[in-house]
Amino acid sequence: MSGSAERLVGPGTLVLAGTPIGDATQASPQLRRALAQADVIAAEDTRLLRTLLARTGVETDARIVSYFEGNEAERTGPLLRELADGAVVVVATDAGMPSVSDPGFRLVRTAVDAGIRVTSVPGPSAVTTALAVSGLACDRFCFEGFLPRAAGPRRRRLAVLAAEERTMVLFEAPHRLAGFLSDAADALGADRPGVLCRELTKPWEEIIRGPLAELRDWAAEHARGETTIVIAGRPADPDGGLDEALVRVDERIDAGERLSEAVGRVAAETGVRRRTLYEAALASRNGS
Repeated sequence: MSGSAERLVGPGTLVLAGTPIGDATQASPQLRRALAQADVIAAEDTRLLRTLLARTGVETDARIVSYFEGNEAERTGPLLRELADGAVVVVATDAGMPSVSDPGFRLVRTAVDAGIRVTSVPGPSAVTTALAVSGLACDRFCFEGFLPRAAGPRRRRLAVLAAEERTMVLFEAPHRLAGFLSDAADALGADRPGVLCRELTKPWEEIIRGPLAELRDWAAEHARGETTIVIAGRPADPDGGLDEALVRVDERIDAGERLSEAVGRVAAETGVRRRTLYEAALASRNGS
């Protein structure tokens, strides 16, 4: 086993290692020690892991195995047995913290159930980094990760999120980004503020701010790489702007939409409670 420094952890420990989301020089001394002293390193991408080792000058005798979405189920059992036999197993994903929309949770859950110690080497996270630089409210937020790939389930989830008052943080792949933003603009409102964050902390970092409709148009031409998306929550006063919302409902009904459909769309756009808007629209049309 490599590393003459004092042991970071004892035998039979699962270590979740936060890796740099930018340049390898951001690797902490604690991360370098964990990699050097591991018996097994379960890496989301073994090539990227070896690149990280080379760039940080870390030498390790650890056995390096791949551990990604496609083989996570079959690899968890053998890794658990190695932990039970006293091995120090380090899980390292491509960037950021394992288990946060990346491999790791399955092994953590299994290790916890087996009474095996689980610890972490704290590291950067695209979630909190994007939130911090977004300029949107960050005192309360929720993390949604990747929404469903299929359009129908994704739209249904966004319809639920239309009522979310906390700032939302999500991930999306480049080939789905424009479609996601189009659905988000429909569900949350075209004017809802959002921020797209790419290549955070790297020299070519990109942070694009604007309403969802503008971000959708930008993504249709410029989407590259996995993106962290930060979206403002619904305004805290859910009944504010009721009169304006009623005008929008009337316009949609005059254009041929049914009352319930028009109310649903306007409620998502404005943040006015659907039930409140429906009752007000019904009363208005009945002359009450």
